[in-house]
Amino acid sequence: MMDVQENKSTDLVEKTDTKNDDQRPKWDNKAQYLLTCIGFAVGLGNVWRFPYLCQTYGGGAFLIPYIIALVCAGLPLLYMELAIGQNLRTGSIGVWNSISPYLCGLGLASMTVSFLVGLFYNTILAWVLWYFYNSFRNPLPWHHCPTALNLTEHIEECKQSTPANYFWYRETLNISPNIDISGGIEGKLVLCLAAAWFIVYICFIRGIETIGKAIYVTAIFPYVVLTIFLIQSLTLPGATLGIKSLFTPNWETLKDPRVWLDAATQIFFSLSLAFGGLIAFSSYNPQNNNCERDAVIVGFINSLTSIYASIPIFAILGFKAQTNYLECKNSTINTWAAALNISDPNITDASYELWYTHLNSTNPSFVKEHNLKMCDLNAFLNQSASGTGLAFIVFTEAVTKMPGSQVWAVLFFIMLFTLGLSSMFGNLEGVLTPLLDLHIIPKRIPKELLTGLLCLVSFTIALIFCLRSGNYWLEIFNNYVGSVPLLVIAFFEIIAVVFVYGVNRFSDDIKWMTGRRPNLYWQVMWRVISPLMLLVVFLAYLIVEAQKEPTYKAWNPNHVDFPKAEDLPYPSWVFNICVLLPAVPCCFIPLGALYRVIQLLHKYTTNRNTLEAYDVET
Repeated sequence: MMDVQENKSTDLVEKTDTKNDDQRPKWDNKAQYLLTCIGFAVGLGNVWRFPYLCQTYGGGAFLIPYIIALVCAGLPLLYMELAIGQNLRTGSIGVWNSISPYLCGLGLASMTVSFLVGLFYNTILAWVLWYFYNSFRNPLPWHHCPTALNLTEHIEECKQSTPANYFWYRETLNISPNIDISGGIEGKLVLCLAAAWFIVYICFIRGIETIGKAIYVTAIFPYVVLTIFLIQSLTLPGATLGIKSLFTPNWETLKDPRVWLDAATQIFFSLSLAFGGLIAFSSYNPQNNNCERDAVIVGFINSLTSIYASIPIFAILGFKAQTNYLECKNSTINTWAAALNISDPNITDASYELWYTHLNSTNPSFVKEHNLKMCDLNAFLNQSASGTGLAFIVFTEAVTKMPGSQVWAVLFFIMLFTLGLSSMFGNLEGVLTPLLDLHIIPKRIPKELLTGLLCLVSFTIALIFCLRSGNYWLEIFNNYVGSVPLLVIAFFEIIAVVFVYGVNRFSDDIKWMTGRRPNLYWQVMWRVISPLMLLVVFLAYLIVEAQKEPTYKAWNPNHVDFPKAEDLPYPSWVFNICVLLPAVPCCFIPLGALYRVIQLLHKYTTNRNTLEAYDVET
């Protein structure tokens, strides 16, 4: 039995409403909770951003700053959020308001970020549904350029770029040449977006009661598909080239400060910290749950998943690079042989480079006239792409070169959808739970209706991403909503726990829940290392962003360097929105404190006037 002293040692627990605590939903079992947290943390970024960063920053060398960031910031913040939510058994607004009424804006900031991120994140799932639908066509529509007579202009656009580029930019997005030209709404994308939000609603309709059932599929299925892709990719020619480039370290890249900045932001964002979803999920746990072990499990599974997903991705990219190299080399040799009427050109892979160098030096006019190219395998291997470029262009092009391409396309987009869907659960939970805990929603409104209204409002606002300029807006939301606000929120979260509530009292709460205090590692990280790292990363991010003019890449077929994307500066009105998007969530933090101060002053003034009136009467 717990002694009296331990009962008194935790102020946070005393602040909870025991009646509401008894009525609060609970996870059916521990597996549901862990899978939900893992599904929220493991998302699209593990598949398409982590491999890109490894490719950009020296392969295996990138793992060093990545692991340091995991140990020094990722795990401590993850443990803190899981513990604080489990202790108070409330959403992000209730958690920080319980620690101090002046921190109520911190929960509002998390809720706002979760809402804004959910808008564009589910739009990506709508694109995935569109590609999934087209994956059943034979041949795949991004395998060849279209041949319809009424698409002559667009066919030329396809020939100048690639079929994969054409299907993405023209047939899917029908993208406008710049962000100033919004264009009309693409009907097919609206239908896919509606389907994506409907699926999210069905899975989320009763909160953790339905999430807990869906998560068995959405969290486990991606690992099944990744394993299938791993086995298949290792049998492809050129796979070893890609895997070798992944794990071959380039130590010189560690001298670049951007490596450390990107490593810190990647581990931070991939763990889904500061969204409020993890706090909400852990609030449905029993208070004696071992949250320290949960944090370690979720953190390491998330990081190991990034590495595990990178192996088949790089193997397939290696296969694509070798295939493109052989096509380029054979095309060059055959063009040369046909021009000189040579029936059997005896040029091997080993002699190709010497042959081309000799030809270019002795007869450069012939090389220019016939547009002969020097095909470089490393150049094809180092062609990097991140985000939508990797998923909808690079990978789809690679799939067309694989045997049974339709099957692999279907599996790939099912995997992406389930990955994104489990992350959407966390985004919506980070919005819905704080709303319910605020008690501003009338109790007569059923949760199913409230969830439906949230999805409907989100769908309506997200129609901006279905415009022809929608991809440009999605990039803005992705770059400016899911960056600075999360760093700011996380910094104030750890400051609130360590310096406002007190790390010793917080440690006592954890001992009350789990039976032991956090060890020296957690204490040092919470007190010094983690807040310092967050501050350094935030300042470094601002310095890096301030040194460059914000630009975006526009797909313009009339551009002189087409098919190379055109770098354009943001118009002034769009730049103002870029500043406003991260500023709005961050502003809730000081505004929440200011509101409490005004409320306190009003209460003080009212009480003083009441006392003065009483004195006059007496």
